[in-house]
Amino acid sequence: MSNLSTEQMAELLLGIARSQLAMADAVESAKAGFKMTHLRPNVESAARVKMNRPLALADFPSRLLLQMLGRNPPTLDAVTRDLQALLAANTAVQSGASLDMTR
Repeated sequence: MSNLSTEQMAELLLGIARSQLAMADAVESAKAGFKMTHLRPNVESAARVKMNRPLALADFPSRLLLQMLGRNPPTLDAVTRDLQALLAANTAVQSGASLDMTR
């Protein structure tokens, strides 16, 4: 299996967000107000938007879907940059990780 580049991963995440948006649009057409009343609050909770903490890699897909729900969907370049920053931060945290709980 080949290794995915950051840009390929960003394309994959955008494709998943688009398919999630398509499903949300389908439900919205059957039940008006679904996205704003039911979907958006739950996705915000999953993305941990209201928590006062830095963006984590696990929150990134939910945040992408939130951006897709807005008026200006994310671009591939922006997603790639954000993903590279998250992966770099995640690598830095893991390399400095220690089981020493006294720090």
